[in-house]
Amino acid sequence: MRITLAVVVGIAALLVPGTAVAAPPANDDFANAKAIGSLPYSDVVSNVEATTEGSEINYCGGSNTVWYAFTPSSNAVIRLDPSGTSFFGALLNVYRQDGSGMGGLTHLACSNYGSALTFSAQAGKTYYIRAGSTYWGSGDLHLAISVIPPPANDDIGNAAPISGLPYSNTVDVTGATIEQGEPTPSCVGYLQTGTAWYSFTTSQTGSLMATGDYYNTIAAYSGSPGNLTQIGCWNFGHPVTFRANAGTTYYFQLAGIYGNMSVGLRLQEAPPPNAAFGYAPSDPSSFDTIAFYDQSSDPGEVGFSSAVWEFGDGGSATDPGCCPSHRYFADGDYTARLTVTTIDGRTASTTRIVHVRTHDVAVAKMTVPQSASAGQTRSIVVGLSNKRYDEMVRIDLYRSTAAGFVQFASSTQSVPVRGGNKTSDFAFNYAFTSDDAALGKVTFRAVATIVNARDALPSDNETISLPTKVNK
Repeated sequence: MRITLAVVVGIAALLVPGTAVAAPPANDDFANAKAIGSLPYSDVVSNVEATTEGSEINYCGGSNTVWYAFTPSSNAVIRLDPSGTSFFGALLNVYRQDGSGMGGLTHLACSNYGSALTFSAQAGKTYYIRAGSTYWGSGDLHLAISVIPPPANDDIGNAAPISGLPYSNTVDVTGATIEQGEPTPSCVGYLQTGTAWYSFTTSQTGSLMATGDYYNTIAAYSGSPGNLTQIGCWNFGHPVTFRANAGTTYYFQLAGIYGNMSVGLRLQEAPPPNAAFGYAPSDPSSFDTIAFYDQSSDPGEVGFSSAVWEFGDGGSATDPGCCPSHRYFADGDYTARLTVTTIDGRTASTTRIVHVRTHDVAVAKMTVPQSASAGQTRSIVVGLSNKRYDEMVRIDLYRSTAAGFVQFASSTQSVPVRGGNKTSDFAFNYAFTSDDAALGKVTFRAVATIVNARDALPSDNETISLPTKVNK
């Protein structure tokens, strides 16, 4: 038999005293998972020679893995912590045994890069923990397992009593559980965390408003433990507002959403609604039909059942919707009132003074020359009638061209109230041009505008004169 150099070297290596081949840890495989008897528990194992089975359910990556198994005797929230591991990137996975062998595992959660994780465990169920390296690291792997205790008000039977209002409290639900038969609030598809409970017995009939933090669910119930009726449910900071009866006990259920474990409850008497309204036009006249629009809001967010309008001149409307309308037939200051009532019976009212002023001027006359010659300057007079309020008025004067009317003059002056057929006159001068002569005539247009008010009847605010014949 021919013995090669490589064989000799290999045999020599095996015969060197004190040399040993490293072996994987005892719990390297799923079938040899280390059994955990009770909690708290801690272990340190070298995963340098640990392997990864080809059939391992691989979440969050992982190599050099070892296995643990645990069957809790009661429902609990479990914390897994790899703190102290000698290498960077410790990996943790947790599974529930729902069938036989590795194929019967249901993955619950994972963490990597040395992060801890928590999960809810059911009594009598077996859970497997897979620990290793995120990316090929190895060394001393530390694992600490503990039970996170639930809050004192974890169950409805131990609901925290609220003695007086206003009330505010925050509770950590990391260790909270979900009771057998516990109701699921209607505003969420499922409870993402365990729950905390509060109770309040009101001494008087009135509306209550319960508000949670933004990332928690809050539900209110009437009835008794085991026979609850949901009153309302909200999340993302919206309130649950309802009518409470004196002597009745109400229950409040809180849970976290989107990973939030610190949940808060604020309970108070529901504040009244905020009554508010506007109207248009904002400068009404006796000719206008005014549109009133409800701008009320309810901090309790239950909505409104009625809105009663009083317009201050004996007119009224009942409109829980948007926009009643009303006309005032005489100028004056009217106190309009809106009273709103929420669905749960809270009321509020507000008033606004509606100032009705009918501003109206009219172009009563316009005097222009019958004829003129190019280069000649002639007078144009516009007479304005005004029978309501002293006004400041601007007259804009236009002349006709081949392309249309073109403004050539403007005048602003005070126009007092005048009775009968008296007018306030605006005098203008116009120099006729050769262009006017080429056309053979020119027509003038006057437009009156009240400077600081809206004219109630603008249709009589302008006039067009008869043509003036223009000679060359």
